[in-house]
Amino acid sequence: VQLAESGGGLVQPGGSLKLSCIVSGLPLEYWSITWFRQAPGLEREGVSCTTSTDLLYYSDSVKDRFTIYRDNVKKTVYLQMNNLKPEDTAVYYCAADLGPPADWSQIDGYDYWGQGTQVTVSS
Repeated sequence: VQLAESGGGLVQPGGSLKLSCIVSGLPLEYWSITWFRQAPGLEREGVSCTTSTDLLYYSDSVKDRFTIYRDNVKKTVYLQMNNLKPEDTAVYYCAADLGPPADWSQIDGYDYWGQGTQVTVSS
């Protein structure tokens, strides 16, 4: 099983980026995928989740700015990030959990993780 993130980079405040998480080795439709992020010196935090039952979750800090969606045929989960702020700067990871998570933002519940992609928001 592999999760591979891409799409990170440097963007100015107010700009947009779209992250992709390509999942291989498992049938995506049975798995919940969550984007986490970790900024230097801070704990890893949940950003957004798409569950195996088609529920969507967002942290308060990104609600109304980020959109998560999945393409089970392409085995890819996307995170569209708009109106980016400097505080969004972090390494972004995707993680997989079989079935719907009990608590989507809890790190311990995930079976597989990607290597991360850096997002830097700066002028």
